[in-house]
Amino acid sequence: MARTRSTKPSTAAAAEDSGSSKSKSTITLVPHTGEPPKVFILPSKATPEARIVTLPNPRSSQPSRYLVCPETGIYEFAKVAAPKNEPRSWLIEAAPASNAAKVDTQVTMGSDLFVATAMDPLFLVLPALADAKASKGSDEPKRLFLSSEDHLDKLPQESSHLSEILRWDTTRQLIESRMGAVCDTVEAGDERMFRLNEKKLLEVILQKAKRMSDGGLPPSMEDKFVKKVLEAPLMHRVVRAADGQVTSSADSGTSTPKPDSATSQSTASTAETDASSVSQTSTAATSVAGEQAEESIVSALEASPEIVKQQRLKTAFGFICASYVTPGLADNLQRSLTGASGLVDFSLLNDYLASLEKLRSETLAVRAQDYSRKRNLDEEEDEARMEKKRKLEEEKKKKASESRAVRELKKVNTSGMKKLSHFFQKK
Repeated sequence: MARTRSTKPSTAAAAEDSGSSKSKSTITLVPHTGEPPKVFILPSKATPEARIVTLPNPRSSQPSRYLVCPETGIYEFAKVAAPKNEPRSWLIEAAPASNAAKVDTQVTMGSDLFVATAMDPLFLVLPALADAKASKGSDEPKRLFLSSEDHLDKLPQESSHLSEILRWDTTRQLIESRMGAVCDTVEAGDERMFRLNEKKLLEVILQKAKRMSDGGLPPSMEDKFVKKVLEAPLMHRVVRAADGQVTSSADSGTSTPKPDSATSQSTASTAETDASSVSQTSTAATSVAGEQAEESIVSALEASPEIVKQQRLKTAFGFICASYVTPGLADNLQRSLTGASGLVDFSLLNDYLASLEKLRSETLAVRAQDYSRKRNLDEEEDEARMEKKRKLEEEKKKKASESRAVRELKKVNTSGMKKLSHFFQKK
C-alpha cells in the first residue's frame, strides 16, 4: 500500500517560523483590562501647566470636563464618535525616546475622539450672574451689585475644581473681564461689583452668532434648520408658445400667494405637486394642436439671499442659547432678539414664513381633496369588482345545481334546428 505524506509543516518548523516572526516584529501589543482609555486632542498652544478639571455645565449645571490653561484660557471637549454599527479602535504609538529599545504602543477599544475647542469663560459664570429672585409684590427679578466672589459662590461647589483654578491670577482676571463685558459695574472701595445687564448679554451673544453664521453653519445644521425650513412646495408650470408668443398656464385652480416685492419672491398661479415625489426640476416639451408646450417643476416660493442670511443668523443664535444658556434666560434673549423692538429686523423672514405657511396650508387642502376624490374612485372600483365577483359566484352555484342531463343537452349542436316555439305558431 502506497504511503501518503502530509503537506502540513512539522511542529518544529512551525515553532521556528513563529519564533522568527516574533523576532521580526518591532511592536508588542500589551493587553489592557478595564475601561478603555480615551483619546484627547489638545491645543498645541496649551502650556504644560494646563489641567483637565471638572466644572458645572452652564446649561444643565451637571459636572463636566474642561481643559483650563493659565496662559491661553478655557477649553471644552467636543466628542467625535464613529457610527455604532461600524466598530473601530485606535492604535496609539508613543514617540520613542532616543535611547529606547522598542516603541511603546497600545490599542484602545473605544473609537471616540475628544477635541478641545476654545470656550468663552463668560458662559461658565453666567448661571450665577442670571440668578435673581423676584422682589416681593413684583414679577420682575431684582438683581443686586455683588462682588465676583459672591457671584461665583452661587455656582454648584460639589465635584467642582473652580476654587482651584481661581488661584491662577490670569484665569481669575480672564473670568472677571468677561463678566464686565455683560454686566453693569460699580467700584466699592477697592472691590469691583457686578450686576448682569441682559441688553449687553444679548449684544455679546448676537456678535458670536453673526461670526458663526458668516463663517458658514455645519452641513447638517444648514440642511435641517435653514434649507428645510425655507423649502417651499413644488408646482407644475406649463409654458405654451403659439405664433412666437410664450404664455403660462396651470392645470388646476390652486392659487399661489402674491409675492411681496420686498422679499424678492417669484410665484405663479399653478397646481402644486408633491415635493417628495420630485427630486429635481424636470422639463418636457409636447406639441398640442400646432402649439409647443413646455412643462416644468419649479419651487412655488424662492427665498432671497437676505432671507437665507436672516434664517442662518436666527439658527446660530438659537444654537448658542440652547448650548450655553439656562432655559429661562434663553427664552428672554430669544424674545428680545425677535421682538418688535429687537436688535435685528426679521420682517423679511417673518413675511416669507407667513406666505410659506399659507401656501403649505393650501397645498395640504388640495392634496386632501385629491385624496378624497381618489378614495371615492377606489370605492367605486371596489364595488364594481365585488359585483363582478358576486355574479361569477352565482353562475358557479347555478352550474353546480344543474343535473347531468341538462349539462349534456347544452353540449348538443342545435345549429339548423328549429326552435320549439316554431311549431306552436298560428297558421
